[in-house]
Amino acid sequence: MAIHNKRESIILFAGDLLAFFLALWLALALRYNSIPSEKLLSEHLVPFSVLFLLWTFVFFVAGLYEKHTLVFKSKLPSLILNTQVVNSLFAVVFFYLIPSFGITPKTVLAVHLIVSFLLIILWRIRIVPYLDFHYHENALLIGTGPEMQELKKEMNNNGRYNLTFVSSIDLDKLDIPAFQEEVIKKVYSEGVTSIVIDLKHKKSDAILPSLYNLIFSNVRFLDMYKVYEEVFDRTPLSLVGYNWFLENISSSPHTMYDTLKRMMDILIASILSIFLIILYPLVLLAIKLDDGGPVFISQDRIGQGNHIIKLWKFRSMMKNDTGVWVTDGDVRITRVGKILRKSRFDEWPQLWNILRGDISLIGPRPDIAALGKKLSQELPYYTVRNLIKPGLSGWAQIKQDIAPQSLEETRQRLAYDLYYLKNRSFFLDLIIALKTIKTLISRTGK
Repeated sequence: MAIHNKRESIILFAGDLLAFFLALWLALALRYNSIPSEKLLSEHLVPFSVLFLLWTFVFFVAGLYEKHTLVFKSKLPSLILNTQVVNSLFAVVFFYLIPSFGITPKTVLAVHLIVSFLLIILWRIRIVPYLDFHYHENALLIGTGPEMQELKKEMNNNGRYNLTFVSSIDLDKLDIPAFQEEVIKKVYSEGVTSIVIDLKHKKSDAILPSLYNLIFSNVRFLDMYKVYEEVFDRTPLSLVGYNWFLENISSSPHTMYDTLKRMMDILIASILSIFLIILYPLVLLAIKLDDGGPVFISQDRIGQGNHIIKLWKFRSMMKNDTGVWVTDGDVRITRVGKILRKSRFDEWPQLWNILRGDISLIGPRPDIAALGKKLSQELPYYTVRNLIKPGLSGWAQIKQDIAPQSLEETRQRLAYDLYYLKNRSFFLDLIIALKTIKTLISRTGK
């Protein structure tokens, strides 16, 4: 569905690669104080080419090719700087732990990191804004409700999308006899080439015959909810009903995916447990010195199939949370607990739960039993998120800035969880894992 200008992501990727290669030529020229010879270039070209592809992958994980990057032009330099710091660590590992390339370009690598950072900044901030690679289509939006308004606002305020809504029609206020004349007039007067419509609305069937003839005027039609899902990466809850679950959700096993996921859970949890066990004594000491209370707590949480599981955590509060939302500045959080919660280190004992099979690395976060019971009574279809095994991190965790602290924020989390249930795959799990690592690094660096 061409509502996001993917051509821009490709151009950004190509420009980044070009900047890396140009920086290599300049780094060699500066290092040897002369124009690099063909032999010198070829000696560095192969290993650095592999490294550059790895670096652009890090850029992808950092969000530098995402559709919502209109964000923060002012924050772009710091984002690129942080990404280049990560890239420099990869470069050190690449050249010094894999000696088969036969070179250890200490000075060249150091100069290259500086030069490439400057070139990327020049490319992203000074050149990209002047490139006109957007092809915008005028579109008409036919729908109703807050999701329609949310979609219109997002797409009209973000130049990363191909569609601009020049007009909208509220189906709840629609006068069907006058509809055909109104739509035809807007299509031709506004140069509309796409119509995004809520096909699930009860009035849609009545107006479809009027829209049919527009196909012969080269007007294309897009389902509003599919566009919404692609833009926001979450399922619109107004769409969710029994028919949606029958079409998109199944509790039947995905044997290959489930087996591979379980193998990855055991492997990664085992490696992380060995690595992090050296930090545990420091955490234990810090918690004891803070208030002298217990180091670990266990919580009853809702697992797969609505079964109760016991989840282990480092204690970060003066008393165990029994199902009340934890808000910013909550007086129950200890001094050490603030650090543990900010870095999410309080959740690392749950690696044991992963090894036991209670939870997975990736999946919807399991609710505290008391809170989950309350939410299931207030939010329709809420327990469907428990069809699959919960996780240490999930799609909602990388999409929402903070953990839900209200019913409305939990409603949005449910929309992300349903999107994950519908689209879960090994590739999506990999994206969530990489984004989680990026989030943890950025949080611990603050």
